Formats: sequence, structure tokens, C-alpha cells
Amino acid sequence: MFKNFAKYTVLTTIGIGALLPLTQVHAAETKRQNIVFWHSMTGQNQQAIERIVNEFNASQTKYKVTPEFQGQYVEALPKFLSVGGTSKAPDLFQSNEISTKQLSTSGMIEPMQTLIKKYKYNTKDLRKNILNYYTINGKLYSMPFNSSAPVLYYNKDAFKDAGIDDLPTNPTYEQVTEAAKKLKEKTGSAKLSILPYGWTFEELLANQNQTLVNNGNGRKKTATEATFNNKAGKNILNWIKTNATAGTLVDFGTGANAGDSEVSAFTSGQIDMFMNSSASLGNIKKNAKFNVGVTYLPHPEGTKANGVVIGGASIWLSKGKSTKVQKGAFEFLKFATSAKEQAQWSIDTGYFAVNNKSYDTKLLKDAFKETPILAAPVNQLKATKINAASAGALITAMSKERVNTQNAMENVINGKDVDSELSKAAKQTTTDIKEANEQTGE
Repeated sequence: MFKNFAKYTVLTTIGIGALLPLTQVHAAETKRQNIVFWHSMTGQNQQAIERIVNEFNASQTKYKVTPEFQGQYVEALPKFLSVGGTSKAPDLFQSNEISTKQLSTSGMIEPMQTLIKKYKYNTKDLRKNILNYYTINGKLYSMPFNSSAPVLYYNKDAFKDAGIDDLPTNPTYEQVTEAAKKLKEKTGSAKLSILPYGWTFEELLANQNQTLVNNGNGRKKTATEATFNNKAGKNILNWIKTNATAGTLVDFGTGANAGDSEVSAFTSGQIDMFMNSSASLGNIKKNAKFNVGVTYLPHPEGTKANGVVIGGASIWLSKGKSTKVQKGAFEFLKFATSAKEQAQWSIDTGYFAVNNKSYDTKLLKDAFKETPILAAPVNQLKATKINAASAGALITAMSKERVNTQNAMENVINGKDVDSELSKAAKQTTTDIKEANEQTGE
């Protein structure tokens, strides 16, 4: 992931049969309970998740976890929903954070809280604000695993060339805009990207301590309407409009590859500032030919930063599985979220370590010392206030909300009115929420 990080990687590929006669190997393998684990990791992340599986399988002889790639999250969820509650359902299933409401009410899931209580597991070592996202009415529904949050990336060399000081740890919209104007003066080109993406809107809203929907962001009871047609929502769109009008903004659009194009534009020097997931840090650091700066997500001047909503994914347990399967699945999840495994996972992928004790390991301490910018996303998460806004919204219509808000962002970039676009997005989201609630009987 980062330069010289290979020296920290320890791959365990030796199975239980390494020191056993062949007949004993076959007997041991036959007795093992198979645990089918559907996931959506690709490339380097897939290698990292398979490392965890291999190490778990080699660490004991009762269970064998079988990882099966099911496509991206958007492809894997329908697959699971089509077999959930049947014998064809996987034992464990990785799904992204915005599916939380849908899965928790599907009737196809055994809440993680059931196993926590049954096996007297203490979650105190897991990060509280990450647990909060997947906790509903005091019950943990899934096990946090690959967690991330947005940060602001910038080109420190470009800033220096333009005579601009490094951005502060916790910058304001106004400071980012001022830097964007100076970069344009120096280069003659727009150098800032604010990608029209619903997740970005949600995060900028939460950082102002504002909920996306009513009823405590859908956590006190089922949400019935959008709540972002307010000052906080206008702050976001007005910031976008200010930069679009000033000619400091590069628009990558709303296409499926817009995010990848934005990252590539940054690492190639086409743009010098943008917001993206902390999980992208490894790829960015690897491919950028300049000094990369990382700061917290910006907030409006005069508004205290509230912090970020957790992103990424968690792992769910299918309902109706045998006691032996449940036990094996839970043993794997405890292993995968242990301090050592999460430290290595974080180094391999760029995701947060969800275990607090991971940050005390020599592995992560050495990594932070070698690459100091790793600390910014972690420190931002630590500084995040625990409240309804940072817990994130729970609605089944989350994917539709993201389309509505991204369209508002894109339309404002293209000159449309802030108030009307925000109002339209909020009204449509409320309609989508009501329709989803009717379909689910809520």
C-alpha cells in the first residue's frame, strides 16, 4: 500500500496439514465446519481479506471459512436478498453501510447482538463511533469491518509553488476557496474538485451537526421526511456555487467513473484539491509524484466541525444457520476484528482499524511514523462528536437520496439556483422515503 510497507506484511498460507500425515489432514478437513463468506473486495483489498481468512483457517481446526467474491456492493446485495432466508444463503455477507436499514428489517439477518449476548463478547475494544452506525435501538446488527470516512486531499508542492501555506488540520470552506483562487492565479486553471456525489453531501451536512432525515436521522423511529432543506444544506450548495462562479472548480460529472477520474486527475497533477475516502489514501500516496497533504473535511466559517459519518461496510450473519455455523462465524469475526488483524488490514488497504488496540501495536505505530499523513483520518474520527448527525441516516431509500442530492450539486455547478435545487432534492427524497416505507410496511 505505502512505500516499504511490505516489510510489515506477514502472510500465513500454511494450512493445518503442514505437519500432519495425509490421512490425518483429510480427517481434520472432513470434520471442519465450512463457513461461506460472501464479500465485495477486489484487487489489493481482496488479497488482504484472503490473508485474514487464510490466517484464521490456519489458526484452528474446527472451522474453514470459504471466501466468495460476489461483485461490487450494488451487485452483491440483490444476490443476497434473492437467497436470504433459504439454504442457499451464505453464512456471512459483507455489505456497505447504506444497506443497513434494508438488511436490518429484511428478516434475513441474525443480529450480531444475539451472538454477543450468547457468547458473552465485550465490544469495548471496538471504536464507539463505528459501532454506532450499525447499532439500532441499542442492538448491534452487523460487525464493523472495513470502515472509512472522507478527508480533503491536496498537493503540498503545488501549494508551495503558489505561495500558499499548508491547509490547517480542520479547514473552512472559505480557506479552501481562497487556496483554490490562488492556485488558479498561479496556473491559469481550475484546481479544485467538489464531486457531485450524494455521499459527499451527506458528510458535509453531518459535519455541520445536521441530520439528513427526521426522527433522529431515522434512529429514534422510522424516518418520514428529509431535513436537509435548511441553512446547512444551503451552505454546501452555496460553497459549490461560489467556486463554480469563480472558475476554480473542475466538474467530473456524475457518471459511474467520475470518482476514479477525479483520483487520477489528482495524482497526475490536473487538480490540486479534492475530497475522497480515507481508504483511497494508499492508492493516492502510491501514484502521486508529489507531497500529498491530508486534512479533515472542511466546514463553513462560524460553524463548529461536528465530524464525519462512517462509511465502508460491515459483515452480516444470515438468519437460520445452525449453532455450529453461528459459533464458527463469530469466531472468525472476532479474529478478523482483533487488534493484530485490524492493524495489518489497515496497512494493507487504507481502511480504519476498527479495534482501538490496533493503534497501540508496533505495526501501526511504525506505519504512522513512516507515513505521518495516515494520522489525519484517524484523528478526524477520534475528534468526531457522537450524536445523531454523525451516526448517519437510516433509510431504505438511501440510494435514491444520493441521486437526488448529487443532481442538485451538479445542477448548481451548471448555474442553477441553490434554493430551488435544494428544495427539489429534499421534496423528492421525502417522496422516496414515504414510498419505501409503504413498501416495507413501516
